[in-house]
Amino acid sequence: MALIISAWSTPSSLPFSPLQRVTTTKRARPFSCKVLNSGFDQAQRKQSPLRSSFVAQLCREVSTLADGVSVVAKEADQEGETQHRILLSDVVVQNRREVFLRKNWNALDIASAGIVLATHLLGLCAPFYFTWPAFWVAAGLYLVSGLGITLSFHRNLSHRSFKLPKWLEYLFAYCGVQALQGNPIDWVSTHRYHHQFCDSERDPHSPIEGFWFSHMNWLFDTKTVIEKRGESSNVGDLEKQPFYRFLQTTYLLHPIAFGGVLYALGGFPFLVWGMGVRIIWVYHITWLVNSASHVWGKQAWNTGDLSKNNWWVALLAFGEGWHNNHHAFEYSARHGLEWWQLDLTWYVIKFLQVIGVATEVKLPSQVHKQKMAFNN
Repeated sequence: MALIISAWSTPSSLPFSPLQRVTTTKRARPFSCKVLNSGFDQAQRKQSPLRSSFVAQLCREVSTLADGVSVVAKEADQEGETQHRILLSDVVVQNRREVFLRKNWNALDIASAGIVLATHLLGLCAPFYFTWPAFWVAAGLYLVSGLGITLSFHRNLSHRSFKLPKWLEYLFAYCGVQALQGNPIDWVSTHRYHHQFCDSERDPHSPIEGFWFSHMNWLFDTKTVIEKRGESSNVGDLEKQPFYRFLQTTYLLHPIAFGGVLYALGGFPFLVWGMGVRIIWVYHITWLVNSASHVWGKQAWNTGDLSKNNWWVALLAFGEGWHNNHHAFEYSARHGLEWWQLDLTWYVIKFLQVIGVATEVKLPSQVHKQKMAFNN
């Protein structure tokens, strides 16, 4: 993402953020944690950066639980640092990252925090500017921009779970831009890194560094995220397309212009509810997939990470909370694999398939399900 004062610069990738970033990539720095899952098979984690010697050391601290995920908490590690267990979970935080207390804030971190703070302050005006039209504008935009993230940025662009005609693909992606979480190239890049290095020392946002770090604080520590990620690029498929390059270089203009349209249509109430309340709501729902869905819930599949199926996150995030299902079958267009697992994003995709515009819709095979089962 680029600085707010230079929105037309070519950014490096980092999604879920209100700004674009201009950063210089560096080699990944050493990083360690003491969080493991029972049933963790290093051979199955083809892209995991954990070394076998490191895993061997950590395996001595693993306690197996019946639900398939367990992390052992100790009062202090060998270096005397206290380990903390996240409330009502098995996740232990050893390397807690205090983002706000650090001294090396750069201008981009400050600008990103400023945008998030500004939307929250705007949302505080909501009780004083409530009107039913403004409320319904916020609700409608929650659906539109939320599906822009879940259907477009996530399932279509990040994982290529299905194909759409380019005009419709671009329309859904533009809806995602209005969620103010970054442009498609940056968003997709960091999400792919999350899957590549999930809950390891190179994951951009894992609760092994603290719940709030995985939820939102990682957005304000760009240097650490870039160091973890390393030098590789993983969004060549999007960078080849002029439309996504255009959104990357002009990203901030679009939500600003949309805010102007809302103000022209309904005055300050539309701005408060359509750009304040709605953006805050979509922010935290998206961030809960990173935090809550790696901390609380159940594991149905042996994914070797902390991903959980969390029903209430799924309800709020249009099916994204069936996160263990997703990590088991990243390519699947459907996350709610059981009939009772509500998945609004999948219902929209299925509708698009029925009318003939969504093609090559991917679903997990029975063989793959058997392979990922805990009893395999």
